Amino acid sequence: MHGQGFNQGSVVLLTLHSPRQKFFGVLLELNASGVELRAAPLESLEDLARQLRAGERAGASTLFFPMHRVEQMELDAAVGELPSLSDRFAAQSGHSVEAVFGDNAAEESN
Repeated sequence: MHGQGFNQGSVVLLTLHSPRQKFFGVLLELNASGVELRAAPLESLEDLARQLRAGERAGASTLFFPMHRVEQMELDAAVGELPSLSDRFAAQSGHSVEAVFGDNAAEESN
């Protein structure tokens, strides 16, 4: 992922303020009005992984956040020996981030 910018399909961690929240997911759109993601709250990520591992029906939501709430957005990537959130999620859930949060995931959950 080195050198990659924020493009449609990028896996990101979004930090919001007022109230402070963090979401993990796939970037659908980024423009001056806000950020659209297929995502889950960061604090729910392990529960989501457990549900998927158990074979339960679970997935991400399509969310829009206005730009005035966005504090920070970062690309998900491994740091040194620490795995990325994507790698940890895949190991815990048995499913890739793309399968759960990607464009096809929205169609499959309907």
